[in-house]
Amino acid sequence: MRRTAIAVAIMVFALGACDARQPPAGGAGGTAQDERLADCAIGADAPWAHDCALERDGRMLIIRHPDGGFRRFRVLDNGRGLEAIDGAEVAQLQIVDQGKIEVRIGGDRYRLPAVIAGEVH
Repeated sequence: MRRTAIAVAIMVFALGACDARQPPAGGAGGTAQDERLADCAIGADAPWAHDCALERDGRMLIIRHPDGGFRRFRVLDNGRGLEAIDGAEVAQLQIVDQGKIEVRIGGDRYRLPAVIAGEVH
C-alpha cells in the first residue's frame, strides 16, 4: 500500500486574526463565536451542508455542528494538519480540491479551507 503524506498549513480564517472577546458582526452580544461556516456531513450517511461553524482559539479549532454537537482539533505546526483533541478517533485528512481539505473522523466529514504547502509521495 502506498501512503501519501500531505503537508498542510490550515488556514481556517486568517490564523490569529479573530478576537474572541468581540461579538460577531451583526450580533447583539452574548457568547463570542466566529460566524464562518464550513461544509460538513454529520453522520455516516448524511448529505453535505454548509452549516458547521468554525471557531479558532490559538492552535485549537472547534467545529460546531448545527445540532449543538462539536469536535475539537489541534492545528499542528509540523505540517501534518489537524489532530483530534477529544476521544480516541484519529482524524484523517485528504486534499479534495485546490485550497480545500476533507477531514474525516468517526462518521463525520468536514471540508475546510487550507493552504497546501507541499506533497510527499
